[in-house]
Amino acid sequence: MLDIDIGHPSSLDSVTHIIQVALTPIFLLSGIAALLNVFSTRLARVADRVDQLALALERANAADGLLLSVQLAYQRRRSLVLDAAVVLGALAGGATSSATLVLFLGALRNNTVVSALFILFGLAIVFTIGALAAFVTEMLMASRGLRSTVAEHCRSDPCTNGPQDG
Repeated sequence: MLDIDIGHPSSLDSVTHIIQVALTPIFLLSGIAALLNVFSTRLARVADRVDQLALALERANAADGLLLSVQLAYQRRRSLVLDAAVVLGALAGGATSSATLVLFLGALRNNTVVSALFILFGLAIVFTIGALAAFVTEMLMASRGLRSTVAEHCRSDPCTNGPQDG
């Protein structure tokens, strides 16, 4: 099955090279896993905020209820962007893993599979870029929401420009 004479020095070099090349996608996969962890943490924070808003909405009067409903819709949009980030990150992980598998299968078959590797690794990069773009979008949405909440609070209770010395 494997046309490599393991005892021959050039064969050992070939196997070593294959393992070294396979490590690159694995490092990318580790980075993608870290991103997915960040995305899931962000999604949990959005879910917690939705729970708080839903509870407050049950007790709110009509005027506050409208504001809370707007905030709930905003959290829904944030969760959709995070969903996109998670899906793109998962696709990037799948493409990266597939590229690694194709690399090993190509080595076992003593066959060059360059086009498949380029496509899969390219997809992994494109999906990772998409996941990062969705994450940046969600982060910007979160900061806009934070600034909006602070501005609303400052309208009802005038805010100061800095910490008060006591």
